Amino acid sequence: MCDVKNFAHFLSQDENKIDESLLKNASLVDFQNFTRYLYNEKAKTSSQARAISSLKAFYSFLQYEKIIEQNPTELLEAPKIGRILPDVLSVHEIESILTAIDLSTPEGHRNKAMIEVLYGCGLRVSELIQLKLSQMFFHDNFIRIIGKGDKERLVPVGDTAQKAVIHYIEGYRSKQKVKKGMEDYLFLNRRGSKLSREMIFLIIKELAQIAGIQKRISPHTFRHSFATHLIEGGADLRAVQEMLGHSSITTTEIYTHLDTDYIRSAIAQFHPRY
Repeated sequence: MCDVKNFAHFLSQDENKIDESLLKNASLVDFQNFTRYLYNEKAKTSSQARAISSLKAFYSFLQYEKIIEQNPTELLEAPKIGRILPDVLSVHEIESILTAIDLSTPEGHRNKAMIEVLYGCGLRVSELIQLKLSQMFFHDNFIRIIGKGDKERLVPVGDTAQKAVIHYIEGYRSKQKVKKGMEDYLFLNRRGSKLSREMIFLIIKELAQIAGIQKRISPHTFRHSFATHLIEGGADLRAVQEMLGHSSITTTEIYTHLDTDYIRSAIAQFHPRY
């Protein structure tokens, strides 16, 4: 209700006064003036959009309760919020992170397999920590993923990721003392339990620091990089949608914008007349 109060104060021009009659009789022009006021006050676009959404909901309620006859916010448009494009790692940066892994330790082989799968299959971190041995179908070059809403999908897994996983399983995972109930989980911590989201974040943050990468990255960065590199390479958008497990193609289309930025930067860097 904070946004409604702010609108009421704007109408009365008094920060300590709320005039219900002004609220009931507000017109579309009043709302447009209010949004212009928010803009002039340098409110964030997201804050402007939230305020308009709150007012629309409030006046829809007033109309439903028959307190007002017409909803004056029906034609009110919210400002478009620009989509923030995620950071993406280059192939070289991913190689740098993999090189930063200390393979003299058992955990190093686990971490390498983890990142190869995270990037090579474009998984969400939640899907990675839930990944089980029984979901690996390497003889068919696929893994079975349980995504959002318990939706299943088959994701191709390449030779590099397969070799890293097999090396981890045979050299470390098979020798671990595993906690009861955790026997089928692929990636385990030292205590024989499945890895947590927080642990994966910390592992990736540490590796990025060792590799000298300045970008703020997370496990999700590898998923973004996976999709972006596929689109840059000419992959079909529908195929990328299936592999990412997006329910809507519009979610996947963000990577076409990333690709456009990539092409523009490449032209600016290499074209002699740009």
